[in-house]
Amino acid sequence: MTIPKPEQRAPIATPFAPPPASSSASTSASSSEPPPARTGTAGLLVAVTVGTLVSVGLGVYGRAHEAAFFAVSIAGFSSGTAAKAWLATGAFVLVLVQVGSAMVMYGRFPGVRAPSWIGGLHRWSGRAAVLLTVPVAVHCLYALGFQDGSPRVLLHSLFGCFFYGAFVAKMLVLNRPGSPRWSLPVLGGALFTALVALWLTSSLWFFTTSGLTF
Repeated sequence: MTIPKPEQRAPIATPFAPPPASSSASTSASSSEPPPARTGTAGLLVAVTVGTLVSVGLGVYGRAHEAAFFAVSIAGFSSGTAAKAWLATGAFVLVLVQVGSAMVMYGRFPGVRAPSWIGGLHRWSGRAAVLLTVPVAVHCLYALGFQDGSPRVLLHSLFGCFFYGAFVAKMLVLNRPGSPRWSLPVLGGALFTALVALWLTSSLWFFTTSGLTF
């Protein structure tokens, strides 16, 4: 009489069972790829470095460039300074819209749901704000240059250079996946701070000394 052999069953996987050994090819491939966190941090450092170079480059150009003391006139304004004050004010209002829309998107207002169009409003208000600052930057760099005749003027020059460096860094981080989650809010806050400082040291000063004139 023969005794039947026990039926061979596949081992039952348990939550505590060790994972199956991977092949050498997959192991070598995974070991050669850098972790996402390290890649994102490296991209952030590159973006900040490029933005810093942009800020320094603008400052060096403004300092080395001989001030022309005139710029292209914009129709409807009495002077280049008036045009700069009102364009900066428009950019300031638009950046307030962008900050408010970002707070709605991130759920900072309790009980307020983000509508479907809030993302488009956030993006286009930021783009329009930067576009409005371009004639202002051309006027400052070409007509006046980097100046330090008073604390207000020095701060205005420094924040003007810093603004475009922060903008370049934010755009580079925005287009690079895997960046730290805190990088965009920090760079956006830096942009907002710089633009507020620019408005306070230029537009507000102009309106308080010359009135609401065009």
